[in-house]
Amino acid sequence: MITKPFVCVLLGLCAFAASAGAAEPACVSVREGWVRLPPGPMPMAAGYGQIRNDCRRAVVVVGAGSKAFGDVSLHETTLVDGVSRMRAVERLPIAAGATVELKPGGLHLMLMQPEVALKAGAQLPLRLSLEDGRKVDGMLQVRNAVK
Repeated sequence: MITKPFVCVLLGLCAFAASAGAAEPACVSVREGWVRLPPGPMPMAAGYGQIRNDCRRAVVVVGAGSKAFGDVSLHETTLVDGVSRMRAVERLPIAAGATVELKPGGLHLMLMQPEVALKAGAQLPLRLSLEDGRKVDGMLQVRNAVK
């Protein structure tokens, strides 16, 4: 015969086991996201802002997307021997408690194949994909070239 204390312990262990694999609550955020308004119709734009990791562990951004663009990817611009070069960033690790700055001349989002005409003040959705399968939603505000 199973006793009440045994059942309580068994239920507690099951609850603990189920929660052990659960993801942390939303602890990664996109802050102050913005897109520079291109001077005219262009097949691409660039996105900037901050990605904040308030999780207890490091996270890795492995992808990005937006309903407003056909293709979104992380890139980094570097200066090598006086020449500006841009390369795709496949994995962007962010330490626990850290913020990564996406800014002109450095890390940024390449926003290609716009689905809508970009207008100053518009809010565009952004979704980052983390290595552990979580998704992080944010917004990018379209701004005129002069901030």
